[in-house]
Amino acid sequence: MDFQRTIAKEISFSGIGLHTGNKSNVTLKPAGVDTGIVFVRCDLPDSPRIKAAINFLSTVGNTPRRTTVESKGAQVQTIEHFMAALAGSGINNLEVELDNNEMPGLDGSSIKYMDIISQAGIRELGKARDYFSIKEQIRIEEGGAYIMVLPCDDFKISYTLDYNLVEQRREFIELNFSAPEVFKQEIAPARTFCLESEAKELQQQGLGLGANYENTLVLTKDGTVIKNKVRFCDEFVRHKILDLMGDLNLLGFGLKGHIIAFKSGHALNLKLVNAITKQREKYSMKKESGILEVTDIMKILPHREPFLFVDRIIKLEYGKHATGIKNVTINDYFFKGHFPGHPVMPGVIIIEAMAQVGGVMMLAPEENRGKLAFFMAINNVKFRKPVVPGDQLVLEVEAVKVKSKTGQVRGRALVEGKVVAEADLMFALVE
Repeated sequence: MDFQRTIAKEISFSGIGLHTGNKSNVTLKPAGVDTGIVFVRCDLPDSPRIKAAINFLSTVGNTPRRTTVESKGAQVQTIEHFMAALAGSGINNLEVELDNNEMPGLDGSSIKYMDIISQAGIRELGKARDYFSIKEQIRIEEGGAYIMVLPCDDFKISYTLDYNLVEQRREFIELNFSAPEVFKQEIAPARTFCLESEAKELQQQGLGLGANYENTLVLTKDGTVIKNKVRFCDEFVRHKILDLMGDLNLLGFGLKGHIIAFKSGHALNLKLVNAITKQREKYSMKKESGILEVTDIMKILPHREPFLFVDRIIKLEYGKHATGIKNVTINDYFFKGHFPGHPVMPGVIIIEAMAQVGGVMMLAPEENRGKLAFFMAINNVKFRKPVVPGDQLVLEVEAVKVKSKTGQVRGRALVEGKVVAEADLMFALVE
């Protein structure tokens, strides 16, 4: 089970931005479960917070050749190398305070970021990370370049670089990132690059103002690296994968799929991120409306009639809380034998209905799909009012603690806004 992570302690560093040339002082701070990666511009009034997420992306054309997030006019540019390092380190929750508009370039790769994270230490949080497995092929083409993703049980990238950097040269690499050390060993040290012929033009456009021969590989037409040496014979294609992984980290969840890219850059990468987000919304049990119908519930729970006691989920936040509906009718089978002259819904079935809502909350995430939730304990049960045919039970469940193998929830059942039953439930989550 892959749990969410943050850093163990606060750590600070400084550096010059590759494009703006601005110096930024950065402090990384631990953050709690489900925070995500949040940049905080502490140099600006009210210290605006900018989440590293697709809906905070700046228009690609406004800050070319880099990935930028912004909110209400506040920007953080060139986040891709840092975001790739977080992905490689398994850090999902972090506050990043900085006092300028660009992350430091450091050596032009992700390895120094990983070293800083290692110094801070990594702390595992008590909640599983969210994953999405690609269900159907996505392909995006533009100007002779393309990027696609196919269903796959692992996370793999195959990348072909062919920018005529040097005559008759093409680079290809394919890597499986299932093992955590692969990114650090094979990708993190790869530095950004450009052609000598384009370097001056880029600086005239206001780009690369913080670049130098140490943090950027500059190539002549014959393939010579000026005033530096490559760390890999195919360092350029490896850096393109680094950029891609940094951009993919804007998804906010882990990915299982095989990405195949040809000459893809930030613009195509980010279009893929958007397309994956839309596919996840399409296939996820957590719909935009927050509603799951009974057919969706049956994809999560193994229960079937006459032992499925939830008609609908009207609110759902994975691993946190859920609200379900059970419409109580005289046709429910248990009324045939439970006080048939004065039908009353059995209390144990009300508790079971609460438990099923809790099961949806815990089992809906991708990493828990297919598991079963078995009762371990029921505590603090109280029945306050009979439930009869014609009532609509509103079943509210809130997580107390959800781990990889156990879950504790607090549940309430209400009719017309009044509590009719409540209980604390504990489950074992098993394969």
